[in-house]
Amino acid sequence: MARTEYYNDPEAPKPNSLVVAASAVVTDHKGRILLQRRRDNSLWALPGGGMDISDSLPGAAVREVKEETGYDVEITGLVGTYTDPRHIIAYSDGEVRRQFNVCFTARIVGGHSEISDESTEIRFVDPEEINTLPMHHTQKLRIRHLLENRPSPYLG
Repeated sequence: MARTEYYNDPEAPKPNSLVVAASAVVTDHKGRILLQRRRDNSLWALPGGGMDISDSLPGAAVREVKEETGYDVEITGLVGTYTDPRHIIAYSDGEVRRQFNVCFTARIVGGHSEISDESTEIRFVDPEEINTLPMHHTQKLRIRHLLENRPSPYLG
């Protein structure tokens, strides 16, 4: 299923769903950030996705990281909340969503790199390399907020 992201675009389709989602900035001992190249739009992104009815929000982040990268993680903190109504995500099945995303920090506690049906590549990236990758700016924003070492989470 294809995915198209819109931001502040008057031509974007109108949302027909609101999805609660969680993502995680997972770093390794070298300070590199775990990213996946999404299969649905070929852009690099943090692991994350929609919360299931049986999940807690941190649990959704842990589950999504495992499903999308193969790594087991534990949540270590909160980067922020991301609820910008100008960000619209349209899928080829007709779903057009606004997404309420809570982005956590996490560290690896097990598992190994494993490509999923949602990704084509997984790798750890040096922070200096982030701006050279094809990535939606909302993903870069979350990473930038982490790297700023803010005294409190971003609320937006």
